[in-house]
Amino acid sequence: MSYPPPHYEGDIGVVSATFRSGTQPADLSYGGRNIHYLATGRSTGGAFGLYRWNFGPDESGPGPHFHRVMSESFFVLEGTVSLYDGERWREGRAGDFLHVPPGGVHAFRNVIGAPASILLLFTPGAPREAYFETLAELAAGRELGEQEACTASELVHVV
Repeated sequence: MSYPPPHYEGDIGVVSATFRSGTQPADLSYGGRNIHYLATGRSTGGAFGLYRWNFGPDESGPGPHFHRVMSESFFVLEGTVSLYDGERWREGRAGDFLHVPPGGVHAFRNVIGAPASILLLFTPGAPREAYFETLAELAAGRELGEQEACTASELVHVV
């Protein structure tokens, strides 16, 4: 495999880095969960999206599903998170990693009853923020309209 074509053609580097402090509050909080939008598809020019997902102590997480457009990777930072690799559930602990290419069946859950934290990496950088925010609204009692439910099913295909 070779490197892709350059994205930058300049003769000298530029100051363009983005720093986010670890003390910055979560971008979204609900039901004991805290989600940090570390790098969105918008901020990376569509290259990737990176999110820190801090679970609360309650059981939570999606059931088995797949994505047609993007890969999803999980890196366990702390605690224990159940990761489904398409064949079986694995108990992911700090340092464990799971990569799922497009079309790969997967799921993740906090079932231990203790706080846990993971990094979620999506490639390419699909706009996941609206999905996360809709989850928060649904947890608060909002119901999806028929058109929204159809759109949601196009983005996440439940197995």
